[in-house]
Amino acid sequence: MRIKAILHIIGGLMLATGVSMLLPIAFSLFYHDAGLMPLVYSLLITAGVGALLLWLFRSEFARATSLNQREGAATVAVGWAAACLLGALPYEFAGIFPSFADAAFESFSGFSTTGSSVMQNIEAVAPGILLWRSMTHWLGGMGIIVLSLAILPYLGVGGMQLYKAEVPGPTPDKLTPRLKDTAKILWQVYILMTVAQVCFLSFGEMSFFEALAHTFGSVATGGFSTRNASLGAFSPYTQWVCIVFMFLAGVNFVLHFNVLRGLGRLAIRDEEFRFYTVVTLTVAAMVCIQVMPSYPTVEEAVRASLFQVVSILTTTGFATADYEIWPPLAQGLLLLLMVMGGSAGSTAGGLKCMRILVLAKHLYHEVFYLVHPQAVRLIKFNRTTLPASVINGCVSFVTLYFLIWATSTILVAATGADLAISASAALTCLSNVGPGFGTIGPAENFAHLAPMAKWVLSLDMLLGRLELFTLLVLCFPEFWRR
Repeated sequence: MRIKAILHIIGGLMLATGVSMLLPIAFSLFYHDAGLMPLVYSLLITAGVGALLLWLFRSEFARATSLNQREGAATVAVGWAAACLLGALPYEFAGIFPSFADAAFESFSGFSTTGSSVMQNIEAVAPGILLWRSMTHWLGGMGIIVLSLAILPYLGVGGMQLYKAEVPGPTPDKLTPRLKDTAKILWQVYILMTVAQVCFLSFGEMSFFEALAHTFGSVATGGFSTRNASLGAFSPYTQWVCIVFMFLAGVNFVLHFNVLRGLGRLAIRDEEFRFYTVVTLTVAAMVCIQVMPSYPTVEEAVRASLFQVVSILTTTGFATADYEIWPPLAQGLLLLLMVMGGSAGSTAGGLKCMRILVLAKHLYHEVFYLVHPQAVRLIKFNRTTLPASVINGCVSFVTLYFLIWATSTILVAATGADLAISASAALTCLSNVGPGFGTIGPAENFAHLAPMAKWVLSLDMLLGRLELFTLLVLCFPEFWRR
């Protein structure tokens, strides 16, 4: 394990994270708000730490181009944790929260695109700080590691290990032979979606600042808003725009790339995309039937149902209604969507639709063999036979997911939280959804939880964002042995 080479790369990531604070600083200057100096101090510290690491380990420049699998996983895990901790500095310097545990929770929630919050009065916070808060979603959405692959050429061929550890989903797709080009393509699609949504939102009643902040939360499936009432404070037009872009953000980005190349038929044929679309429309219709009596018009009921279903399924977490007052069946459906999540290769969290499909086929396969033990039947996905490693990986992931959920529930409950609230908090953070049920629902937040509970949930958010194994593998002694 070449620790110095890893620290050299992390230095570059920290420097890039610090430089990204220039945009919120520009908005602070424009609005003359109180967030200016906290952001400046944070930039100097974050970029300074990154520059120091780059300088101290500058001799590792050449070695950093050939990372092996273990070094790639270590770089991703440590890099994300460092970004989350340094990303909390603007909140700490601005004095927004009573403790660093709260500031760190907000930062982990941002970079992991979870959207859970401990901020009590959002509208009282300086615009520059709020933009940084939403920008952490955007940076974490496609991934600060994939960003570094596009702009730091010294990662070279070894960067594939970072890409495998960072890109969400069981089978990361490599669009081009060169990984750096792959990262650039993904970010071009990501930026194109960002620009498009900002333009559409700006046509409505949102200011450019609000359009940018909510776009960061939508395309990254994050969920931080600039309003206490989230997107419920805006017009139906704005909500419909966000429904469309949240849905698109929950789709595998490889499909977006194929559509831009004129290969839209590949998206239509994709099993996961069809499953994702059918689930969205079916559950939205079921929820709409349930909540219809609560709304004066059909359009409002359809919009509220579809918005909340898309928001929860894509693990974005925006809200236009308090779904806790909806009928129990509607709440139960939303709970299932929290577990499922969006598509593999998207910015969404959760188990992912592809894993659900693979597991369903695997279960059918096992039952089929009970009836026909001598038969030979292969499990296929998108007309391709799945290797045993992919199937075993999906089974292992789901098993580990529920083990971590149960453990986190117990740990949060040990801090004095109600068991049901603890289970809801652990689930929504591990799936990177945002709001949960009970006192952490869409009309409340996580501020009342104990500091230790917030640290546990912060770890859950990071585990969920890095697909569990990338972070947990660091806990095994074998990982660090030669």
